[in-house]
Amino acid sequence: MGCEPHEQAVYERRLATDPAEYAASFLRATNTEVLLVDDGYPPTDVGTTWDEMGELADCRALPVLRLETRGEHAAEETATARERGFVALKTIAAYRGGLDRVPEPVVAALEANEASGDPLPVQVHCGFGDSDLHLWRADPSYLKQHVERFRDTAFVLLHCYPFVREAGWLAHVYGNVYFDLSLTIPHVARPEAALAEALELAPVSKLLYASDAARTPELYLLAASWWRDALAEVLPALLREDAVEEAATMILRENARALYRLTS
Repeated sequence: MGCEPHEQAVYERRLATDPAEYAASFLRATNTEVLLVDDGYPPTDVGTTWDEMGELADCRALPVLRLETRGEHAAEETATARERGFVALKTIAAYRGGLDRVPEPVVAALEANEASGDPLPVQVHCGFGDSDLHLWRADPSYLKQHVERFRDTAFVLLHCYPFVREAGWLAHVYGNVYFDLSLTIPHVARPEAALAEALELAPVSKLLYASDAARTPELYLLAASWWRDALAEVLPALLREDAVEEAATMILRENARALYRLTS
């Protein structure tokens, strides 16, 4: 940033820089190829839209449809989501009662998604987050019944901490379960430990890079840097030397490209 390495200097540089230019400098430094952006928070009248995010990051950007913002129309919108350009669905049911009792509008949307014959991946908030959830009810193990019922739907477990091992087990057992450690990295103090837990059972083909960054531009770069650092430390301890780079590429890029059909 061209300033002294202490908080006040960073703060002053931040205030003195155009907000869009400042955000773009961090997003572009991540070397991101594709951004998938949840359209549910913050509202677009006060936040940055998914296409504006792509402009800031100088990369392709695609929207993710948050079911809770569609209310009783969630199932109806889900039925046409893919043709309208959405690459995934997302639910924050963990905040709205818990994963042990997923609200009916979300279940109806899952039914509509599966019935489409070409279901979108469904991202599910799991584990820690804001204070308006009961942590024990955000355990991804509660999703077992839905994972088994909607077998043609890929479920992507987001965040997961402190249920990283539970998420890894689900990804190990079920072919239609994937997961990431967004929010866990960069917020948890030992990202290498979380990554090692994630790969105790789950294959590298089931783990996806993600940041869950929002509001604060620095989080995009911090997440990208710490993910790469953690992979560089953990993968050599798990894999043959000649397999490490391929595994890292899968986690950082190829798994998401295949799951969300980002090849075109």
